[in-house]
Amino acid sequence: MSAPTWMAEPFNPFTLAGKRVLVTGASSGFGLAIALACARMGAVVIATGRDAGRLGRTLEQLHGISALPHTGVLADLTEDSGRAALVEALGGEIHGLVHNAGTSLICPTRLFSEEHLRTLHRINVEAPMLLTQKILRNNLMANGGSILFVASIAAHIGVAGVGAYSGTKAALIAMARCLAMEVCKRGIRVNCLAPGLANTPLLEQARKCTAAFDEQLKRYPLGIGEPEDIANATVFMLSPASRWVTGSTLVMDGGVTIG
Repeated sequence: MSAPTWMAEPFNPFTLAGKRVLVTGASSGFGLAIALACARMGAVVIATGRDAGRLGRTLEQLHGISALPHTGVLADLTEDSGRAALVEALGGEIHGLVHNAGTSLICPTRLFSEEHLRTLHRINVEAPMLLTQKILRNNLMANGGSILFVASIAAHIGVAGVGAYSGTKAALIAMARCLAMEVCKRGIRVNCLAPGLANTPLLEQARKCTAAFDEQLKRYPLGIGEPEDIANATVFMLSPASRWVTGSTLVMDGGVTIG
């Protein structure tokens, strides 16, 4: 006897059930929160990072959420060999790709070195874009899939000491717009998140390095964010709920940029 229609499974446009999602930088901060949120929404998560211990702990938490075949891949995405190994480990199509791995280095423009600039560009721009290229060339991005880059509000506002970092995040946003136009024929969406300050390990690093850091925190009308705030937005961008959104950047800053 079939169940009455009113007892049917409730409609959920944010579900990730049946989807495989790759999350880079998944061993801490935003990446960890994103990986766990995707698993809670029913996705099979492929988590990648450079620290074996932290990545192992991420995988333990993922398996604690569901019995799905979540996997962890240790890889340095700044190296072509690392990107190739990750693509090989995917073992099939993915439906979501979250580029979270990145770094922030603080230094005034008049003082930063050539190596400072190149390091930020290699980690924040080259690694995610070249990984995306490799996945697309191998036809591993499913039709109707979603690619998401975690950028920063630093791409939209001027902050002393982070010129090189801001430039890399602005580059990501510009390149993502162009990529969105290139893959739209397959129904693949490409978007960015631009978060402000949130409670992550990088926040504590910035607090130690920036003299006026506490003054910056006072500029946030809704206070600083939590990694879960970014994770929730990521679920939206990966899910069918955002099927009509591409080439966009969602600013998440507690109201800083409207002040």
